[in-house]
Parts: sequence; structure tokens; C-alpha cells
Amino acid sequence: MTTALPSLAALYVRLACVPLIWGGTFIAARVVSAHLPPATAAALRFVFAALALLAAVRLSRGWRAMGQLGWRQLAATAALGATGVLAYNLLFFRALAVLPAGRASVIVALTPVVTLVLAAVVLGDRLSPRRWGGVVMALAGVWAVVTRGDLSQLAVAAGRGELAMFGAVCAWAVYTLVGRTMLREVPPLVATAWAAVWGVIFLVPVAWFERAQVRMADVTIGTFAGLVFLGVLGTAVGFVWYSEGVQRLGSDRAVVFNNLVPVFGVALGWMLLGEPVGSSALLGGALAVAGVFVVNRAA
Repeated sequence: MTTALPSLAALYVRLACVPLIWGGTFIAARVVSAHLPPATAAALRFVFAALALLAAVRLSRGWRAMGQLGWRQLAATAALGATGVLAYNLLFFRALAVLPAGRASVIVALTPVVTLVLAAVVLGDRLSPRRWGGVVMALAGVWAVVTRGDLSQLAVAAGRGELAMFGAVCAWAVYTLVGRTMLREVPPLVATAWAAVWGVIFLVPVAWFERAQVRMADVTIGTFAGLVFLGVLGTAVGFVWYSEGVQRLGSDRAVVFNNLVPVFGVALGWMLLGEPVGSSALLGGALAVAGVFVVNRAA
């Protein structure tokens, strides 16, 4: 399977759109988790995602590539499904069932730090002080946005929701590093499609044990729309574009764009819900963008 690679400029535009999409997933997940238990919500999300991804593979004439992976590559895609789909989504939906979306997005901003530290410890990556400074700068900007400049919120004790969200961050860090290794050999679309298929295989048996908690009368049009958004945009589009970034730029650069997720979350709240945006949001957003720029410019 051969696919045309996007230009570097187009790649950065896509990576900037990923946190915009993922910022919306927190709103959608809050709606969905109010009516469905975690594994059921995650399984349905990835049913939509797998269908969309397999359709994209079909349109790009990638069926042959889907079936030509070796056992080692299939095992790697299964690892993607176990970390970025099964573990991440079970923890993500569990966290959003009890945690405000804004606070959850704060914890997601730790993803670049966790990923870089894990890469340094496990893979022996060596990062320049300047790049670490960019990570800290972006992270500081995110904290300013979500806390509205009130640093006392950092001292709030972590509960089950916070711990679940941090577990999701760790799962995503592993997903990113596994993806960095296998994307040297497998196109992002094929890898993501296989990860989604594995995710459905892993999630459906877990969701079966939640069947007593599911009441179809509680499933609204909003719930269905949220699942479609999570599956098609939040997963099929977001995962593929993110994987392209990991493949072309490396995990250390691509993952820093996750720092923009809560910034876009605040912007979406202002545009869609009329939430006020203070000076701390504007300054913090600028700092987060500057941090992403520094990381991607640093040698």
C-alpha cells in the first residue's frame, strides 16, 4: 500500500487540528458517560471508529496491506489496541463519569511529560534542555488556562477520577511509543485500523459484563451523536493524523500538541456554551502555543 504523504506544513495543520477534535471529545464523553457504563461506551465508540477506518482503508486500496502484516507487526497492532484503545478508553470514560471535563483536560496535559520521561527511561532517548524547556512552558500555559490563574487548584487532592485519568495518560504514552516503533514499517492508516479492530475485540467481552447497567431508554440522540463524534472524528481522524505526526516528526514532537487540548476545550466552551474567557486563558493559551513551537524548533 502506498499513500501520498502530506507536506510538512499540512502535517502541522493536521496536528494542530487533532487537539481541537480531542478537546471536543471531553464534552462528548461527558454526555455519553452519563448514559452508558465505561466499557460499553468505549466499545460502541470503536465500533464506529473501526467501520470508518476500514472504509478509509478500502477507499485507499489498502486491503492488501491489512492482510500482509507479519506476526510481529500484528502483535504490535494488538499492543496499540490494548493500550490506546482498551486501557485508555476504559480509564477515560470512567474518569469522565465523575470528573469535570476541564479538570480531566488538565491531567491530559501531562501526556507529553510522561511520554518524554518514559522514552528517556525505557528507550534511552536524550532530549536537549531547550526541548524540555518547551515542554515546561507549554505545560505552564495549560495550567494557567484551566485554573484561570488560581494555582491553589493544584493542591486539590486527587480522587478516583483524577487517578483514572492519569492512568489513561500513562496508557497513551505507551501507545505513542509502541506506535513510533511500528510506524517505521506500517502506514498510519493501516496501523490505526488494526488497533481499532483489536480494540473492539478486547472491549466487547468487557462490555458484556456491563449489560445489566445498560438501559436503552436512557440512550438519547445526544448520546448517539456523541458516540459518532468520538468514533469518527475523535478516533478515525484524530488517531490517523496523530500517527502521521509520530511517524514523520517523532513521538517527542508530536505528543506536545496534546498540550493544546485543554486550550481548545476552553475555546469551545466560550464558542458553544458562552463561557467567559479571562486574561489567564489568553496568556496561558499563548504560552502553550509558544511551548509547542519551542519543542518543534529545538534541536
